[in-house]
Amino acid sequence: MSALQHRIRGLLDEFVDTGAETGLQVAVYHRGTLVVDAVAGVADSRTGRAVASETPFFSFSAGKTMTSLIAHLLVRTGALDYDTPVVDLWPESGAHGKETATLRHVLTHTVGIPAMPRDIGPADLPDWQRVCTAIADAEPRWRPGAETGYHSYTFGYLVGEIARRATGRAMRQLLRDWVAAPLGLEGELYFAVPRTDLDRLARLEDSVPQPLPPDDGILSPWERQPTAALGNSPEILQADIPSVGTFTARGIAAVHAAVLDGRLIDSRRLEEVTAPAFEGTDQVFGNYARMALGYPLGRLGAPPDETPTTFGWVGGGGSYVCADTATGTAFAMTKTRLTPHLDTARRLADVTAAEIPRHSRDSAP
Repeated sequence: MSALQHRIRGLLDEFVDTGAETGLQVAVYHRGTLVVDAVAGVADSRTGRAVASETPFFSFSAGKTMTSLIAHLLVRTGALDYDTPVVDLWPESGAHGKETATLRHVLTHTVGIPAMPRDIGPADLPDWQRVCTAIADAEPRWRPGAETGYHSYTFGYLVGEIARRATGRAMRQLLRDWVAAPLGLEGELYFAVPRTDLDRLARLEDSVPQPLPPDDGILSPWERQPTAALGNSPEILQADIPSVGTFTARGIAAVHAAVLDGRLIDSRRLEEVTAPAFEGTDQVFGNYARMALGYPLGRLGAPPDETPTTFGWVGGGGSYVCADTATGTAFAMTKTRLTPHLDTARRLADVTAAEIPRHSRDSAP
């Protein structure tokens, strides 16, 4: 596996040297062993501070992997199951025909409220009560369970309010108590970064100005295109916004290694979690979507005929987190430069998949 470390590090240096990227981290676990822990470039272009393995990055929707995991751990406690109606815990959420929505619908992005209500903007995101009240009163675009469509920011508040009502604890506390502390990853995984840790973070930067993605008629511009200003905002970074997250590549890859090897989810639950749960056309972006419980299925850049054994999330701006049940591989990539494409993540993921033989469940690491 030293060959993979060498190759990944070489690619990271190439991305930085050519100016395609400014700062990156990649971590790969294979069957519970850290086989790649590579960094390159600077964490903050203003000061020249170098990226280190312990540098946390705000990584937009790649943080949804942590949100989905909290939902599965909540089910593990017995507080609810995947088909429990959300109104059982959150009665107000049933307004305007949403009373049939279940946790399964939340995890498959089929509740029908993909966009934030129009009176909610980025500055409102730290106000948990205001956002959840608006979501509860929102009218769904489709009957819960009928269609899927990317719930960009609403997803985290849906899971988070269900978890808060079930446990009395905020998502930042659950992530710390259920995941980070047991795995020895405190300081590497955050919903809501403590003020004292803000100076440790990488500083995001926008790439050359890009036009907004085509208007889907559903999401607001700020939901469709991430910006460095949002990801660097101290108010946003310190807020519990579990549709996004701050983490190191090493830390989030370690979490998914623990998911794969049974430390966080047993094998029966993992099989249930990663099975196809909803397939159809994404009503927001128009692409074909195959959803597991909380994650899109399929490796980034995989050929259409490849049997999906990978689950994870890409983050706006180009970050990527995934795990492969066939090979026991967990992969994570964070970066400072926000790009409108996933070229860097795709190339790194392809190299990793090629180096670690697929379907090698019984082979030696």
